[in-house]
Amino acid sequence: MTDRPFEIVCEIEPPTRPDLKHVRHQIGTLSRIAGSFLVPDNHIGRATVSSVAVAHEVQAMGGRSIACLNSRDRNLLGFRRDLLTAAAYGVDQFLFVYGDKPATGNRTSDLTVRSMIEEVRGLGEDPAFEGSPAFRVGTAAGLRPLPAWKRAADFVFVQVCFSLEALLRWREANPVDVPVYAGVMVIASENHARRLAAAIPDIDIPADLVEMVAADRLAGVEAACEQVLAIRDSGAFDGVHLIPVARYREVESRLSGAL
Repeated sequence: MTDRPFEIVCEIEPPTRPDLKHVRHQIGTLSRIAGSFLVPDNHIGRATVSSVAVAHEVQAMGGRSIACLNSRDRNLLGFRRDLLTAAAYGVDQFLFVYGDKPATGNRTSDLTVRSMIEEVRGLGEDPAFEGSPAFRVGTAAGLRPLPAWKRAADFVFVQVCFSLEALLRWREANPVDVPVYAGVMVIASENHARRLAAAIPDIDIPADLVEMVAADRLAGVEAACEQVLAIRDSGAFDGVHLIPVARYREVESRLSGAL
């Protein structure tokens, strides 16, 4: 059981064009339920506006942000550029991930999530970052044993899972003192479920949920919101990493009353 306040970290859809209006609308809508906003990095293998720049926009609107950075798309020099930019913008929280398979081309980096965390941990001795606030860095975890180097992160995001029982079993088997957030995703349509299953082999989407979403476009919203509340009531997690996709208006409407 955790004694920290339960927090909803809402993932926003980053822009694939140089226009932040949609981002601002998501932030404004979800601010009633979100404690923080996660900004993905080159979402599902497509080029997007820099997650650091969007995280700065979140903060300019009065929100707390976590900028996602993937190891797939950057070398060490590019990674240091991102860290310097973040320090200049006052963005001080990151989620480091491997990265989705790119839509075109191949991986370009020798970096790993582990080496990125090690690089950040060493910045205290780097003159270039003297006077900058310390970065908080998190990592993502599958429903497998959590290695020691991930336990040393400042927070952990657990992969999207549609089974509360599976999440609770994983949590019991992996006790850590840092905040842990369970992944919850809205299934927006039957096609969305198929694309997810094809892109993420580890994800197990219940067939009955897919059938309900095929019959009712809001069934995925209802299921995700019920799962958020069940995770909260379990007391086993510090919060959820909620991915509302394009259904963010409906998610906010459903959860703002329940919370």
